Formats: sequence, C-alpha cells, structure tokens
Amino acid sequence: MPEEAEKKETKSSRLLKFFIKIAITAACIWYVSGKIDFSKAGSALKNANWLWLVLALILFVVSKIISAIRLNIYFKNINIHLTEWQNTKLYWLGMFYNLFLPGSISGDAYKVVLLTKKYGVPYKKTAAAVLLDRFSGLLGLGILLSIYGVIVLKQPLVQWALIIGAIGAIAALYLVIKFWFKDFISSFLSTLLRGVAVQASQVICAYLIMAALGIPSHITEYIFLFLVSSVVAVLPLTIGGLGAREIVFLEGSKYFGLIQENSVVISILFYLITLLVSALGVIYVYKNPINEKRTQE
Repeated sequence: MPEEAEKKETKSSRLLKFFIKIAITAACIWYVSGKIDFSKAGSALKNANWLWLVLALILFVVSKIISAIRLNIYFKNINIHLTEWQNTKLYWLGMFYNLFLPGSISGDAYKVVLLTKKYGVPYKKTAAAVLLDRFSGLLGLGILLSIYGVIVLKQPLVQWALIIGAIGAIAALYLVIKFWFKDFISSFLSTLLRGVAVQASQVICAYLIMAALGIPSHITEYIFLFLVSSVVAVLPLTIGGLGAREIVFLEGSKYFGLIQENSVVISILFYLITLLVSALGVIYVYKNPINEKRTQE
C-alpha cells in the first residue's frame, strides 16, 4: 500500500509540474503576442529563404550528432560500450522524450534506467555520465556566451566578469570531476571541446536563420540573445523552452534597439527546427535503440 501511494503521489506531482509548465508557457506566449506586430512577423516568415533554413536544420542535426558522440565518451569511461549508431539512436529517443513527454519521463532518466539495467553499471555512474554531459554542454554554452558578451557588452567591468567567470567555470568543473568523478577525468578536454563544438554549430544555425530572414550577420547582438535564450531554455520552466526563449529575444531586442519581430521570429524558427529534429526520435519509442549486440573494445 505505501508503495502504491508513493507511485500515485509521484505521478500526481509529475502531472502537476507538467500543467504548471503548460501554464507558464501559455503565459509567456500571451505576453510576447501582445508586444509584437504579427503582420511584420508574418511577413518576415513569408519572405524567409528556405534554402538557408534547410542549411540551418542540417547544422542543428550536426550539433546533436556531436553531442551524442560526447555523451558516448562519458559512457565509455564507465565501460558502457555502445556503437556510435546505437548511442545516436538512444540520444534521439532522449530528445523526443525531453521535448514531447516533459510530464512523463525525461530522456536523461530513460537513458540512466535503460543502461543501468542492461549493462549492470551502478546507477550512480550512469547518472553521473548523463549529468556531466549536461554540464559540459552548459560550459560550452557559457564559453561562447562570454565571448559574444565581451563583443556586444561594452562595459569593461562586465567584460572582465564574463572572462573571469568562463575561466573559473572551466576550472571548477575540472576540479569537481577530478575529486568526485574520477572515472571521467581522462575525457575532460575532449568532452569540453565537443561541448564548445556543439554550441558553435548551433550558433552557425542561428546565423543561417538570420540569413534566411535577411538580417546582416554583423549584428551580433542577435547571436548574444540567442545564447542567453539557450541558457534560459535549459531551466525547467516551460515546455522545451518555448515562450521563455521568445521573452529573452523580445526584451533583449528592446535593450539593444533591434527589430522585435525579427528577434521573435528567429526564436520561433529555431524552436521549430528543434521540434522537427526531435520528433524523429519517435521511431525508437517502440523499438529498443540498443537492441543490437554489444561491442567489445
């Protein structure tokens, strides 16, 4: 009986969190919709160059492949040997769960449970691998955010704070891994570089979206806002970052004197690309992505 009550409580709390996310997402979208001119936004979308958008989609896929490879490095550190193809399929399934089933089971939790059962690796190690993968991605994002912040923000104090913050974050993650997650210390540099490569690919994706909308690439404030919105989207406040990203672009465009409609359209197009690519993971919902024979190294 206590176990059943605990399961019901867990399910209820998940549903509550899910509905709260829906409410916050709806509130964010409502707020943004009242601040922009839909005719201008619609015109920007209508006149977008689809070739650039297709290239943007390809770059986003590239970023996710690099991200999957980075995660597989962490798995190999704890003797979970997946082929790159197996790992990529598992990664895409995780993307699908994260975006389309936020109130059920997260993609990260699914990977931890599945690999723990199949490979007999302690739960703490698989959870650490997935968690560190997240942190290395955030660190890569933070590094690029600091670089663009130095370019865009002209206050010397802020610029130095960003530089020191980025260096401090790299050192902090290294020390955390060295003293508490020793299994992963050998891959620190390779995963860090791939974390930067992931974010760089998505920055190029944002530049291509800008090109599709006819926005000059030298207006780097858009890229800075894109990076800030990516940080905000990581927070579990809305569904897939929808609404939260748009508010960052909207308010940031006011600060930098940018065209608000263009800012919001960039955000929406990036979300649609994310949605389309993540949806491909549905293929593996009923087909175990690591059902192939394990590889030995």
